[in-house]
Amino acid sequence: MANITGNDIQGMVSHWTSTPENGYYGSDYGQDLNSLLHLPQANGSPDAVLQKLRSDVPALQILPSGSINLYSVQTPPDKLDLMLEVAGISITVPNK
Repeated sequence: MANITGNDIQGMVSHWTSTPENGYYGSDYGQDLNSLLHLPQANGSPDAVLQKLRSDVPALQILPSGSINLYSVQTPPDKLDLMLEVAGISITVPNK
């Protein structure tokens, strides 16, 4: 039986972040994470994104709650980058 490694998880999540929502015919797989930059974070959008990530990448459903996080990092002079942290592995969301 093959084990899923941290590199496998990183690959799955990186693929998900780089796939536009509805990027596959007949599937809503993927997400436009950069759209979060224009929404208030208190409206629940980040939680919905993390819920969709768990739904789209079933291997993540076995992780305990709180092990997938979405946060932003300010880069001077005026840039904001999104990061996904999955079980301690940080993944930068690609800018589009």
